Amino acid sequence: MKGMSNSHFILFIHIYLLFITFSCTAKPPFACDLSNPSTNSYAFCNTSLPISERVENLISRLTLDEKISQLVNTAPAIPRLGIPSYQWWSESLHGVSSSGRGIKFNGETISSATSFPQVILTASSFDTHLWYRIGQAIGIEARAVYNAGQATGMTFWAPNINIFRDPRWGRGQETPGEDPMVTSKYSVSYVRGIQGDSFEGGKVDHLQASACCKHFTAYDLDNWNGTNRFVFNAQVSLQDLADTYQPPFRSCIEEGKASGIMCAYNRVNGIPSCADFDLLSETARGAWGFNGYITSDCDAVSIIYDDQGYAKTPEDAVRDVLKAGMDVNCGSYLQKHTKSAVQQKILGESDIDRALSNLFTTRMRLGLFNGDPIQQPYGDISPKQVCSPDHQGLALEAARSGIVLLKNSANRLPLSKATTKTLAVIGPNANTTKTLLGNYFGPPCKSITPLEAFKSYVRDISYTPGCDSVACNSSVSFEEAVKLATLADTVILVMGLDQTQERESHDRVDLVLPGKQQNLITTVAKAAKKPVVLVILSGGPVDISFAKHDGNIGSIIWAGYPGEAGGIALSEIMFGDHNPGGRLPMTWYPQDFIKIPMTDMRMRPNPTSGYPGRTYRFYTGENVFKFGYGLSYSKYVYEFVDVKQNKLYLNRFSNIQISPDKQAVGRYLSVSEMGTEICENLKFSATVGVKNIGEMRGRYPVLLFVKQSKNQHGTPTKQLIGFQSIELNAGERYEVEFTLSPCEHLSRANEDGSMVIEESSYILVVGDMKYKISTIL
Repeated sequence: MKGMSNSHFILFIHIYLLFITFSCTAKPPFACDLSNPSTNSYAFCNTSLPISERVENLISRLTLDEKISQLVNTAPAIPRLGIPSYQWWSESLHGVSSSGRGIKFNGETISSATSFPQVILTASSFDTHLWYRIGQAIGIEARAVYNAGQATGMTFWAPNINIFRDPRWGRGQETPGEDPMVTSKYSVSYVRGIQGDSFEGGKVDHLQASACCKHFTAYDLDNWNGTNRFVFNAQVSLQDLADTYQPPFRSCIEEGKASGIMCAYNRVNGIPSCADFDLLSETARGAWGFNGYITSDCDAVSIIYDDQGYAKTPEDAVRDVLKAGMDVNCGSYLQKHTKSAVQQKILGESDIDRALSNLFTTRMRLGLFNGDPIQQPYGDISPKQVCSPDHQGLALEAARSGIVLLKNSANRLPLSKATTKTLAVIGPNANTTKTLLGNYFGPPCKSITPLEAFKSYVRDISYTPGCDSVACNSSVSFEEAVKLATLADTVILVMGLDQTQERESHDRVDLVLPGKQQNLITTVAKAAKKPVVLVILSGGPVDISFAKHDGNIGSIIWAGYPGEAGGIALSEIMFGDHNPGGRLPMTWYPQDFIKIPMTDMRMRPNPTSGYPGRTYRFYTGENVFKFGYGLSYSKYVYEFVDVKQNKLYLNRFSNIQISPDKQAVGRYLSVSEMGTEICENLKFSATVGVKNIGEMRGRYPVLLFVKQSKNQHGTPTKQLIGFQSIELNAGERYEVEFTLSPCEHLSRANEDGSMVIEESSYILVVGDMKYKISTIL
């Protein structure tokens, strides 16, 4: 630098630093770059044209080889048209994740994302607005990652809205639970949030991010007793499809307006889901009006030939899925075998064009063909909005709202901050952050273990894991745990499961705690000075009947997998800074339930064979904890204030069907024949008064159920028809209004899958209060 003046040297350094900054800042990939003169001649880049015309123009310019190249999740670039590569596979189950291939956290700009609680715990809040806000936050962070140049796709394969049918399912943790209505409401809230829609819906065309409802349909077994998801043939009745397995997907499409669906690995009644024309085209697109793309699960096309033997050749498999209505293959099978299928004349180029139309429409709705995305809607979403204080606060709120208090004998909780001087924390889940995150997670903004969180309340803490791992094998010695328990004022055991016990491709074989965990708990509880507090981390239910009935165990908390803020939320609840209000979104079954084959898809019980049925709606056996169960530090009382209709006269409508079974009440109306207008006119309101008669402010979900006076024709034992989360001060009263639709809430599925309203008496139930209503034909 000899001979250069100071002012020139400073200018040189400034320009150099700007150059380095510009060079290191990645730009998001997009097509139709306005700085490229050639794009001006492409009609597909003309944003004044309808998307359908733009897509048609784009497809017309592609060669057959280029078309085929776009049918897989890793779609290559088309340089001659200025179209960048695209990755369809990204994940956002409970936060932007690194599990897919479209998101990279290795950039200097964004290295983490907010990790919300695993879905099963979030569902325990029964709070649709919370679910929407979580989806909204995930969508904002996804777009921020894309704008920072760290994403090659904006299609996210979430939510998982399969029904948590069997408690052993390793992926039940990913779902909102066992109830079709809860799962439906969750899917709508999440999808509207992530896609940039309003809470009420109907206000989005330009997508913030694309949601994909999976796994379509009746998928809830991964690997059990020698049967895996790749070959499983789910035998499902039309009745069960109609009122259990399909409603969440219908809601996701009709109300949520999801822009993606994933077809599942399994067959349903002999037909692979991804090759089922009736499922994908007739039902999703035809009956429900789906307007988006359909992806296979990863390698779900190859297994149709390789594992299931449904297709006779690879080309047949390609033909079957494309003609059924699938659009993109997660994997490479379509890339390898589509051209030969065309050459064999079993697949037309028009079938490929149909799929491409859905794919490019989605990419255009995301704004990826409108020029520089930074200049488009959502272009102002910056890295500062990832892991923002608001989003981290929302993660804490979600964990607080979902955690469920299962037992609290003699008000053992909350613990006194003033008198709890020494604390023993024991258990393999007490000092880990990874377990808090569940699966399909990305690097969290920040996370502390339950043990670390407890230290903000008690200075004198002793700790031992008690077990070498969650598996807690037989070689473990409990001596140190017992010693610590005898010396401390209070003992907290943090036990349960983790991803070694339940996960994708791994279903459980037992419902009890792993290894010697139960022995550790009872031994420590017996040695402690006071009744201990037991915390269970898990996705699926666990048979802890022993703890429920053990007087040495004062309180039990289920914390699911509570996300990055789970340790803090747990400690706040433990020491009374937050009043728990979560309620279980699934039944907790006894160990004896494992006698039931996981492959049995029947929801309804069969008294003749002793089959007990599944989920709270149909299950007739014993349970450890019921669906909707959850305690609070407060107590809430209910009353029916006003029900606008207690007798519904339906005899003014025609098409009354008479059952051939003269011994049974067989008079009913077909919901489909009644039509939308009549169903709308039948709606009425029911107002429930709720009062907090406890001494502590609390948020608690109000759950409204209905059941028929006589359980017949396969009707549910009871059915959730409405829920609302409310917050009340001590002594405060509030009135909750539910809108009831007889066509939806009082109907049942016939054996042929059609929905009907019977002449019957029904009972509305909230808490321990009941109200009788009748339908009269």
